[in-house]
Amino acid sequence: MSKNEQNNIEEQKEQEIQESENQETQEVDETTESENDCCAELEEQKEKYLRAYADFENMKKRLERDKSSAVSFANETFAKDLLSVIDSFESAISSMEQIEGDEAVNKIKEGVSLTFEQLLKVMKKHGVEEVANEGVFDPNFHQAIQQVESDEHESGEIVNVLQKGYLLKDRLLRPAIVTTKK
Repeated sequence: MSKNEQNNIEEQKEQEIQESENQETQEVDETTESENDCCAELEEQKEKYLRAYADFENMKKRLERDKSSAVSFANETFAKDLLSVIDSFESAISSMEQIEGDEAVNKIKEGVSLTFEQLLKVMKKHGVEEVANEGVFDPNFHQAIQQVESDEHESGEIVNVLQKGYLLKDRLLRPAIVTTKK
């Protein structure tokens, strides 16, 4: 074999080695690019997961709040219906106090008063309380139907309560109907 042939063979080997190295470099570049794409997609999926998880947690908290509120105010309609019973009891007691009579009438008065007090205790036990009706008019709790003159009160103060208002655990069941000073 001549030197030229030997040089050609060596050049071919070098070329093959060079091509092999280029091919390996290209494969490494493609692998690196593929890894970068995978990392980018992984980050994107991770971000989507975190958002979905945060949404899930927020929904879970919101549902828990709604459930708690529903349980707390489940008796709201029932409590509203009992307000007319309370009004009737108050009216009956007021009427009975004007009647004078014998021992039987006094016992009836006492029985009605005790029943009324028991009803109020049960309502309070379940979160129903009377709206405060003293002092300044508050449109969140009172409904003014008339303004009157009064020397005993200041402007904007409640003069008379025509119908009591009630709250159920800080939620207004019925506003108090009042008259205020002009």
